[in-house]
Amino acid sequence: MRVINADEAQRDLSRFLKQVAQGEEVVIASGGNPVAKLVPYQEATATRVPGYGKGKVRVAADFDVLPPGLAAAFLGEAP
Repeated sequence: MRVINADEAQRDLSRFLKQVAQGEEVVIASGGNPVAKLVPYQEATATRVPGYGKGKVRVAADFDVLPPGLAAAFLGEAP
């Protein structure tokens, strides 16, 4: 990934667009801070359908119950 400043991007945009078209990513920075990324354009592959996964996922009633001592271990406490 190449990082360029905004002045360079403005001056040589067509050159950077050719590089992006070949698959390279270009980050545009202003004052040394990244502000934008040029990436190759991709057509959307499929339209998302709301509710497509309905009924395919089940969450157990006890999904949020921790085994004894697990929370203490994450907090660095002795079990």
